[in-house]
Order: sequence, then structure tokens, then C-alpha cells
Amino acid sequence: MGGISIWQLLIIAVIVVLLFGTKKLGSIGSDLGASIKGFKKAMSDDEPKQDKTSQDADLLRNYRR
Repeated sequence: MGGISIWQLLIIAVIVVLLFGTKKLGSIGSDLGASIKGFKKAMSDDEPKQDKTSQDADLLRNYRR
């Protein structure tokens, strides 16, 4: 009733393929995948910096006591 059925999704997919073509959709998909991969890499690169910062904060708290 309120949701989208599989047939409606199929019709939308056909319209999108007709509008953009398969080559354009393939390049959009690969660009999106590369963007997500870069974002994940950037997020994983930041994690060690956060851990070091929290360790430094713990050392300062212990030093002040």
C-alpha cells in the first residue's frame, strides 16, 4: 500500500537506463565506487590519530593527579 513494489522499481530502472544509457550508468557506478573507497580509506587513516589523541589526554589526566 505505502511501499514501492518490485514492478515499480523495475519500471523506474528501465526509465533510468533509457535516459542515461548503459555506458553512462557504468561510468557513474565506477565513479561512485571510487568515491566510497576513497572515503573509507580517509576514515581509516584518521582512526590512529584519534587513538593517539585520546592516549595523550589520558596521560595528561594522570599527570595532573
